[in-house]
Amino acid sequence: MTTTATELDQPYAVSPGDVDNYAADGYVKLRGVLSPDVVTHYEPEITEQVVRINTQHLPLAERDTYSRAFLQVENLWRHSNAVREFVFSRRLAGIAAQLLGVPSVRLYHDQALYKEAGGGFTPWHVDQHYWPLSTDRTVTAWVPLQDTPMELGPLTFAAGSHLSGYGRELEISDESEAMLDTFVTESGFRVDDSPYATGDVSFHSGWTIHRAPGNSSTTPRRVMTVIYMDAAIEIAPPANPFQQGDLAAFLDNRAPGTVPDGPLNPVLY
Repeated sequence: MTTTATELDQPYAVSPGDVDNYAADGYVKLRGVLSPDVVTHYEPEITEQVVRINTQHLPLAERDTYSRAFLQVENLWRHSNAVREFVFSRRLAGIAAQLLGVPSVRLYHDQALYKEAGGGFTPWHVDQHYWPLSTDRTVTAWVPLQDTPMELGPLTFAAGSHLSGYGRELEISDESEAMLDTFVTESGFRVDDSPYATGDVSFHSGWTIHRAPGNSSTTPRRVMTVIYMDAAIEIAPPANPFQQGDLAAFLDNRAPGTVPDGPLNPVLY
């Protein structure tokens, strides 16, 4: 009998075309990675932990652009056994390993991104600006916990932008939105803002330029993400204050040049 927990650990066949598309575009959207039953089983517990741990309580009108974009709660797996089951899914981790072309991946961290009803847009940005890691062998699984049409703010990608090298010094901000929007438009990258159905999961590279529209609906956009890294990756010297913060929060302040093999970064596949 297949249960929600065992489905999370069953393999998912990534096609050669999916691997090729990921390499070329810096992301891939995979349909039906999880059954709707699995998503709806874990969503209430993830949401409960987001509500419990969240520290952002200012009204939307009083927040800056970044804070209006979403409620951001990290490392939920450390607070709930049920969330741990979800984050430690071998199915999701196995997809990450196949897309990266590595034999094994470990957890960098998880992150819930809940865009409140009426929440603002997420500016164009790249993720790896924040990560003190020695290579770009990283990938983020973006897992919506409900159908995500345009009005809820689906993740939007500039296809192929991970190869450009542009914008890597920019933190997520109004400045990154303006500069990267001009760059994406002038470079002619295909912009993919297609909706997600419950159970669809996208995977994107740390250097892929991406954003999300605001949530114009009356319900929250609930998303869980899991960030994976090549199990052989090493910690790099922090290049900015954000990377220094990540070193402490997610890598246990381990020394540059070492593999992050402590309890915060277990091998998941």
